[in-house]
Amino acid sequence: MSDLDLPALDTWLTAKLPGESGLSVERIGGGQSNPTWFVTFGSAKLVLRKKPAGPILKGAHAIEREFRVQKALEATNVPVPKVLWLEEDDSILGTPFYVMERLDGRVFSDCRLPGMPPEDRKAIYLEMARTLAKLHAVRPDTVGLGDYGRPGNYFERQISRWSRQYADSTGPRIPALDRLVEWLPAHIPADDGAVSIAHGDFRLGNLMFHPTEPRVIAVLDWELSTLGHPLADVGFCVMPWHSSPDEYGGILGTDWQENGIPTRDDFLTEYYAHAIPTEPLLPFHVAFALFRFSVIFVGIADRARAGNAASAEAASLAPLAERFAIRAAQAADIDVS
Repeated sequence: MSDLDLPALDTWLTAKLPGESGLSVERIGGGQSNPTWFVTFGSAKLVLRKKPAGPILKGAHAIEREFRVQKALEATNVPVPKVLWLEEDDSILGTPFYVMERLDGRVFSDCRLPGMPPEDRKAIYLEMARTLAKLHAVRPDTVGLGDYGRPGNYFERQISRWSRQYADSTGPRIPALDRLVEWLPAHIPADDGAVSIAHGDFRLGNLMFHPTEPRVIAVLDWELSTLGHPLADVGFCVMPWHSSPDEYGGILGTDWQENGIPTRDDFLTEYYAHAIPTEPLLPFHVAFALFRFSVIFVGIADRARAGNAASAEAASLAPLAERFAIRAAQAADIDVS
């Protein structure tokens, strides 16, 4: 994917911030979704996110939804960056994009939290649980998001959606995914009617913490958000306990407990202590979350083959589709040998 058209961006920002001038940009690495840049324009420190170039799966890279949900949450106690402008005219930078304020904080990609005191590791994990509970406590209709998705039958619809995305993939079939496509629809728990704003990718790497305190100052990357079941997020958020360090930075197989990281049960206890009443987390919810993450990596592999992936690391990350499919099968106690 080509870099930003800087003259076009300069013209666009000048119209938005007529008192500023002097543009510089820096691509932010590591993301596998919407390409992202730090943008400095005079005294303004900004972040720009845009849809990737080239063909993408239908419904993916929903820039407009990212902007809408963050705008709606600004008036709540859920920490989000302040979004400024959404640009849907793709003639400016090639694809739609939006701009938000840049925050100063820490983002951790390694769930082991290396180099940190044990007490800070514990505090960060428990803060993650409380932040997720805050999000799920927001009633969608009170912030203008009552139509942000279809309430009810969430897991049925999501399993169908992600199964179609896997079926549409140009890559090789993955036996564990094939089994999950069959198993998950047959094991959906009875619909308890719970509906929340579901982030869809709530994990440590999508949280920004205060520069020195174990406090979340921003929840990032809202691309997959919708109205959904809170346990879909909870099942996804416990992924570190079900994946190893080479599987997107998990903690499985390490000395995590001796290093201060709370147990999965302690994490869940903290969540439930601050959440609205919610049913218990079941193996189904964890298997579903890992299944969905596997299909996301299928999409990353497809984009890598097509040459329009959001990160140069995409090709090396593509094998994680199978790894997470196997982890999902393990969570569901499915034999894929």
